[in-house]
Amino acid sequence: MSPALVTQVGALAGRSILKTARQPFQVFPIIFFPAILLAVNASGLRAATRLPGFPTDSYISFAIAVAFIQGSMFALINTGTNLAEDIESGFFNRLALTPMHRVSLIAGSLAGVAVLGAAQSIVYILLGLIAGAHLLAGVGGAVVIVVLGSIAAVAFGSLGCVAALRTGSGEAVQGLFPLFFVFIFLSSSNLPRQLLRTGWFHTVATWNPISYLIEGFRSLFIFGWDATALWRGFAVALALLIIGLVAVGWALDKRLERT
Repeated sequence: MSPALVTQVGALAGRSILKTARQPFQVFPIIFFPAILLAVNASGLRAATRLPGFPTDSYISFAIAVAFIQGSMFALINTGTNLAEDIESGFFNRLALTPMHRVSLIAGSLAGVAVLGAAQSIVYILLGLIAGAHLLAGVGGAVVIVVLGSIAAVAFGSLGCVAALRTGSGEAVQGLFPLFFVFIFLSSSNLPRQLLRTGWFHTVATWNPISYLIEGFRSLFIFGWDATALWRGFAVALALLIIGLVAVGWALDKRLERT
């Protein structure tokens, strides 16, 4: 990577981070919505820990994994909304007409998302520990969570960029949130899949890739080091990232054709 490209990506990444930090309506959901939902679920579903075969006696330790996925979902909305605003204001088109490398146009935003994804993962870990969660994987597990959280944030953020590039509308990007949020509820977010052995919900949760992302985060809290859960979680995150980046490249070409 050339020094010029690094400079361009760094400048746009810094702008992306500052733009999010300066808008409380974007920061608030990232931190507080997952925390509130975690508190509600932990209070209402605590009795589930008494089910035979439930993997832990701490529902907070079980449910905290969902916060990392919700944070990634908000990364999708915030990144896509910010890019759509740049397109609507003409800022993106002006950048595209400069000698700036086309990769920088999106890489800067995604680099900013990676930093924010790491930061929000650290916040969720601290909130979980304060609430009583047990991170059995220790400090090493916390590092893995931060890495996986960053990859997941960039993966979902890239999907937000695709929506912004194709529609050029912040409202259209925000309209995707309910669709993606449904995937969380149709996963193993509230109960482990081994307790949902029959029925349509077990089938949907098993085929839902979000289940394996959640289980990757969750394993570090309730099992310590579970190689199977971790490789599945990273495989899903990386697969989503690759799909997102390929789709971003295609959508960017289509957008630049109009510039």
